[in-house]
Amino acid sequence: MRRLALRRIQHLAALALLVAACTDKTPQLTPEQQAKVAPYISAGPPAGMVETNVDFGGKIKLVGYVISPRQAIYLPGTKIDAMLVWRVEKPLDPGFELFTHLLDENGQLVLNVDGAGPLRSMEGFQGQPLPPSAWKTGPYYLDLVRFIVPAEPSPNLTIAAGIAHPQKGRLPILGEGGDAEHRTALLRLRTGMRSGRTNIKELTAHKLAPGDTITIDGRLDEPAWRDARKTTPFVDPHAGRPNPRIPAQGHARLRWDDTHLYVAFEVQDAHVTGGFPADAKDPHLWERDTVEIMIDPDGDGDNKDYYEIQISPQNLVFDSQFDDYNAPRGGPDGPFGHEAWSANLESAVVVHGTLDDDTDRDEGYTVEARIPWASFQKAQRSPPAPGDTWRMNFYAMQRNGGTAWSPLYGEGNFHRAKRFGRVKFALHSDVGVDSGAPAPSSSASATATPGSAPLPSASPSASAPAGPDVPSPAAPSSKPGQPVNPGAPPPAKPATPSPAGTASSDRAEPGLWVGHPDR
Repeated sequence: MRRLALRRIQHLAALALLVAACTDKTPQLTPEQQAKVAPYISAGPPAGMVETNVDFGGKIKLVGYVISPRQAIYLPGTKIDAMLVWRVEKPLDPGFELFTHLLDENGQLVLNVDGAGPLRSMEGFQGQPLPPSAWKTGPYYLDLVRFIVPAEPSPNLTIAAGIAHPQKGRLPILGEGGDAEHRTALLRLRTGMRSGRTNIKELTAHKLAPGDTITIDGRLDEPAWRDARKTTPFVDPHAGRPNPRIPAQGHARLRWDDTHLYVAFEVQDAHVTGGFPADAKDPHLWERDTVEIMIDPDGDGDNKDYYEIQISPQNLVFDSQFDDYNAPRGGPDGPFGHEAWSANLESAVVVHGTLDDDTDRDEGYTVEARIPWASFQKAQRSPPAPGDTWRMNFYAMQRNGGTAWSPLYGEGNFHRAKRFGRVKFALHSDVGVDSGAPAPSSSASATATPGSAPLPSASPSASAPAGPDVPSPAAPSSKPGQPVNPGAPPPAKPATPSPAGTASSDRAEPGLWVGHPDR
């Protein structure tokens, strides 16, 4: 009996895919693509299904759903699998597709997950690979939708689903279960949040005291850095919690004066990777190792006129200015934003280990940068005044993934300005206290390790490469007038950060992020 049931399921799946391939104007799937969607075509409903039986135009029924995990409260960052179970009464005309929205308690759109699932998106395939217009009567179609409960949710969220055509509009819902917009309020989730909760990180950046200076050499050994407040350790950008699976972790610090913003990163990374030509201009650094700074000078989080800066372990720079969220943008290979914009920064990097050598284990790398306030031409006020607040986010990245200071909780990609943290500019303070972490000590400041000299930028140009990929122990110091003494003992290694800051792999799970979450 089990063999007969299995054969029947396989027969129905193959028949449904064959019909989908032969129907006029329906997606044409290769055998490999058919194999990917076949597990979501079933001879019967899944175990644990909650019945709904919502009728869409007398054509298709949403017979039920399965939600995982099943719990009373769904906090921000919770990963949810919602399997919508569909069955065809009468075949649809070509062109109809599925849509699913997450709504707040006022019915306003919070998250669009139309493309989040194996029947809705597939790498290398444009559009939905198995839309309802390609379905056949008989089998059950298991429409798995994956998403993350976003930050700043209302106390209750609703999963709403429907079927729509670009010209003919949405299929009406016959009988009970629909709303005025021809969608069904499938399921309500309690978030446990109060209205107005933001969950946004905050940091105070203190101005340099008179007489304090910072030399851009990647070492972070000045008193000004020891007194600087750190961000909290970077976290999983999805869940907002430390995730030891992500290979790059770290934190950042900020200082400022009347002419420049100073930014420092300390990144923990067991295998530091460069891999770009030494003279590369605006390379796609996110494809390997890099730190990233997102800056919205107006501090309103509206994604208007914001800036992106990346600095790699090779001390290469990618910098761009955006008019709006991810815009302008070319094709998959860019350009991304106005890449002609230059931050005109000066930067230096110290690698604690060996660059591009996976045979050993590295400690990570330190990045130090000085960015002129004059580079932020679209800021309402630059430099900021004490008390001003800008929105920023900081990331440590490796191979298209990474960790974030202020998590996104599923609200778009790394460019979502409403999720950037709040940086408040203040006058000099003699007390250096981490933002939500223990006070820093001099042992935590970054210094060069044996075999790893700093990589200062060749000039204040935004994207000028900075010398050889792998510096030798005898490379000259970036500080003028301080030649290297080959016989001198090497500087002490930086202290290993607390594992509480361990970050996570940001590799995309089906239906969450495909490819680089920054794009």
